Amino acid sequence: MGLSQRFGSPSTFSFAQARSLVGDLQKPNAKIYWADFVSSIVTGHVAFHALYYLPRWYPDAAWLWPVMALTFIACVTLYMRSVMFIHELVHLPRDSFRGFRVAWNALCGIFFLLPSFLYHPHVDHHRRQHYGTEHDGEYLRLGAFRHGRWMIVGYIVQALIIPFLGIARFLLISPICWVVPGAREWFHRHASTMVVDPFYQRTDLTPRLRRLILLQEGLCFAWCVWFLIRGAVMRNEPIDPIWFIAYAVAVSLMLVNEFRTLGAHRWTGDGQPMSFEDQLLDSVNYPHAPWISELWGPVGTRYHALHHLFPSMPYHNLGIAHRRLMEGLPADSPYRQTVAPSLSSELVALWKRSVGKPRSVTPGEAPADSQYAA
Repeated sequence: MGLSQRFGSPSTFSFAQARSLVGDLQKPNAKIYWADFVSSIVTGHVAFHALYYLPRWYPDAAWLWPVMALTFIACVTLYMRSVMFIHELVHLPRDSFRGFRVAWNALCGIFFLLPSFLYHPHVDHHRRQHYGTEHDGEYLRLGAFRHGRWMIVGYIVQALIIPFLGIARFLLISPICWVVPGAREWFHRHASTMVVDPFYQRTDLTPRLRRLILLQEGLCFAWCVWFLIRGAVMRNEPIDPIWFIAYAVAVSLMLVNEFRTLGAHRWTGDGQPMSFEDQLLDSVNYPHAPWISELWGPVGTRYHALHHLFPSMPYHNLGIAHRRLMEGLPADSPYRQTVAPSLSSELVALWKRSVGKPRSVTPGEAPADSQYAA
């Protein structure tokens, strides 16, 4: 049964009507992108290094640990915002913002071992015929499995090992791809993508992409080597304290992103193609309490349903577009069902739904755990 039936939507969604309301908001503003990203990543780097130097400079200060805690939160928040610009890179016009793409990789992507080539398959998530199917690497098909809660727990716990997998990908696997014939094709399919589905296989290895991958892999490999030896070289510290700070920040950042991802959809798909309206209702917007939601869902990611409607709309216009749609669309528009009051309410609802097979819902009946706001 489709979500449009489960929600009892009395009307179908009019894409043409929505486009008429927000069609003038498609042009990205380069000044906003540059100012937002550069200020976020530079301040984040300052906060990261403060976590290392403050205990050394002021070991006995009474204010040290409260300040360290606030600095850690600021570091994770700023890095989260900076990293999420990778999502914008995929949707920006291919031949524009070249300088911004280079700057993002140089200041953020390489530093986090998240070069932009890892995220290119994100476009499959926006192909209507691929959404929620085996061709969509960013979809957890919780509706197709009986033990959904174990999948949720496993997805969250993996944050503890991903930093080590990232180092292994670029310190060990990259050299193998450079020297072993055929290794590149296998690792490209199975170990070269930022996805939530571990069974996803990537199939887009073109000559142009191969050149980009070689460049970004080489930079990530060099950074891994330097990261592992910098303590011994610069400070004669074989066990570098920076490692532990970096691990704590990385795990915290990934946990925030994992909870954000779990709240981005309702995960009702069972692996079969979904109608456009069902895809819309399967995605969620969080327009409320922006002083909180913008921290865990930065750079437009808290407007995920709206982003699926207009993938090329720049993040800085999503809030304006959402307000126009809520004011201009009919009162019974399915778009209103994409709005959730909070991330916590959606996560609780997802946890309740993930017990066994979802019960059937008769047409016109909303799910029992529904907390969606108009």
